Amino acid sequence: MKLGYNTNGLAHHLPEEAIALVAETGFQILGLTIDHHWLSPRSLTASADLLRMGELLRQAGLSTVIETGARFLLDPRRKHWPPLTASREVAASRVGFIGYALHVAAELQSHCVSIWSGAALDDSTPQQSLDNLARNLQPVLETADQLGIDIGFEPEPGMFVETLGGFERLRQWIGHPRLRLTLDIGHLFCMGEVPIADHILRAGDWIVNVHIEDMRAGVHDHLMFGEGQIHFPPVIEALKETGFAGPVCVELSRHSHDAARAVQQSWDFLAPLIHSQTSR
Repeated sequence: MKLGYNTNGLAHHLPEEAIALVAETGFQILGLTIDHHWLSPRSLTASADLLRMGELLRQAGLSTVIETGARFLLDPRRKHWPPLTASREVAASRVGFIGYALHVAAELQSHCVSIWSGAALDDSTPQQSLDNLARNLQPVLETADQLGIDIGFEPEPGMFVETLGGFERLRQWIGHPRLRLTLDIGHLFCMGEVPIADHILRAGDWIVNVHIEDMRAGVHDHLMFGEGQIHFPPVIEALKETGFAGPVCVELSRHSHDAARAVQQSWDFLAPLIHSQTSR
């Protein structure tokens, strides 16, 4: 496994400063959340920005996961809008954005592109949401296949697909080989999918990307390690037991105000667990 840190927790740093901080601390992966100051598709210099980003990452020795969870990138008034659960017409900008993210990932040779379903619309039935999600994922998965990039689909509390069980049902509906799993450890705990280790072992063949943070049961609030209720050693050992060798990225999107300390504290907590010998 390789430890990483998500740029959504570095909102007050310039990209070059954030990259240096993450690399100098010891992390090997940058969870790059495309946003206004991170390879925005709306930038007038998008092509040059991507070339410069690639050079900064090479100099720092970091590989990447491309994350698509920016809150207000596509709509300045509605968080995470539009969702993939909307009609093809409404969701078009989301589908196009994920296509852009896949091309960024191909250029940067990223591990995967991480996405989620978005919330269900108030006037939609579960079947309508599922049908729309499947329909909107079709061009996404076709592009992923063409570029050779996996999609890491993340169950997210409050969204249409919010649990590992929901992802399993989606996999039954859409059996595409590029549809893999971004597994968020805190989300499992928040949604009561415990023991976490058992769920990791069950999902091991699908996992392409892991998000990690502390959390309390039933409360979707990403916390610094030690401030929640998760016992992490069995979680890490379960990931090792599956043979997972990919990115494990810290996601502390509400810690940008204290990012330098958060980056170091996360490394100090996780590195000994990740690098210890398997004991199970």
